[in-house]
Amino acid sequence: MLRLWYGGTFDPVHQGHLAIARAAADLFGVPVDLVPAADPPHRAPPGANAHHRARMLDVAAAGDPRLRVDRRELQRSGPSWTVDTLRELRALHGEEAPLALLLGADSFRSLPQWHQWRRILPLAHLVVASRGDEPVDQDLPPDLAAEVVGRWCDSPAALSDAPAGRVFALHQPLRPESASAVRAALAAGDARWRELVPPAVAGYILHHGLYGTGGVDAT
Repeated sequence: MLRLWYGGTFDPVHQGHLAIARAAADLFGVPVDLVPAADPPHRAPPGANAHHRARMLDVAAAGDPRLRVDRRELQRSGPSWTVDTLRELRALHGEEAPLALLLGADSFRSLPQWHQWRRILPLAHLVVASRGDEPVDQDLPPDLAAEVVGRWCDSPAALSDAPAGRVFALHQPLRPESASAVRAALAAGDARWRELVPPAVAGYILHHGLYGTGGVDAT
């Protein structure tokens, strides 16, 4: 059975993250493990610490059997390199188990900037979530375009037939949410940020005073 992981900073988790995870879970018929990064190396320090970001994932995923939270990167010291997580998962599940990494189109296009990025596809498949009708295989950096030649597949079942190395485009409606938009709305005092996150996550943010909200209990 295919195993599917979705890594990220989740600062905070929002409705767009969850829509991608649920779309993948429904298409492949397997739960998606949400993997929060403890120390994301490719961006500025998160606005919330790793404990709070993981707890927000817990409350967002609660009651949905399609979603699970995997804290393995929080239990590892040093930068949260994706390739290290995939090596750990490969060692845990064996060389023949089909493993896949779920990521958004923007993250996919930035892959050549990742640590040891050429070693990722030998360890796992990639499931790339599109932004609406935007093709995920256009305007790729030359190195990435060359790396994925011959790896694209159209059938979800194809990812279960091999342990790693294939790339699948997950098509879904374009969504407006982004973690940066949530943080910007919070900083501006714009109450519309609540529309971008699950209600339980909004309550958690307010209760714990994250992103400068002052710790007002939302309940």
